Amino acid sequence: MTDSTAAAAPPKHDRFISYIHTLCQDNRTRAELGRGLGLPVERCNYMHRYLVPWLHQHDDVSYPDTRRAYYSVASLIAARPRTARQTAPTDPSATVWYLRPNLGATLGEAVTRDVMKAGTAESALHLMSRQSSDAVHRTLPSLTRQLLSEGIAVDWAVLLKDLSWWTQNRDVVATRWLDQYFRRSIPTGTPDTTTTLPEENER
Repeated sequence: MTDSTAAAAPPKHDRFISYIHTLCQDNRTRAELGRGLGLPVERCNYMHRYLVPWLHQHDDVSYPDTRRAYYSVASLIAARPRTARQTAPTDPSATVWYLRPNLGATLGEAVTRDVMKAGTAESALHLMSRQSSDAVHRTLPSLTRQLLSEGIAVDWAVLLKDLSWWTQNRDVVATRWLDQYFRRSIPTGTPDTTTTLPEENER
């Protein structure tokens, strides 16, 4: 059974990601959206003109984490490195929502492709699992840039929904990230390297 935050596929999240990709085709707009990188909504004055009308029509952003998630993901997309911007975004909406890769799966892929050390990726996930929403938002710019620079795609719609639920359901979201990370980063059939202590053998 999947948890409620992962099971249903909300089309509005995919529509928002498509909307931001379209906006970013204009250099000035992309620059203005990128100014909000890692910042709280209250300091994202240049983003309001683009996001407020869309959010007013498509989502209830009375909950602060929800609005922060939209602003954060929009700025992350706008701040993508040039190589990532040159790659046409794929449409993952045909994939069942809970099977789409979250941040944990993305870091797991980075490990299997030798883009990131396993210890570094796992430490990042464990650290974020203990952090507040604000701290996670500050961590994401450098982390996603590293991934994108090496050709590792991020499912922005999944990240958007996870961030929207962070304060209310941090443990659930973090558990799903770690679950997908270990599924992706450890190959099937990897031998168990757990060492049995001598005193356990004598019992």
